[in-house]
Amino acid sequence: MPIFEYRCHSCNATFEQFSTGGCSEAPACPQCGKTKTEKVFSVFSSQCGSSGSSTPAPSGGCGSGGFS
Repeated sequence: MPIFEYRCHSCNATFEQFSTGGCSEAPACPQCGKTKTEKVFSVFSSQCGSSGSSTPAPSGGCGSGGFS
């Protein structure tokens, strides 16, 4: 199930919501309960190497080397 990020127009809170698929209405804000929310773009993160930290993936992919 994909997770979507939403922003509330009433209180400006951002929250995540699982999607069950299909074209459903935007969910109500869990903070204020208003239904005027919109889906926003979010940055995915991935783990590169063995450092254990989650950081946004660089545009060239993981690692510091190139093709030889």
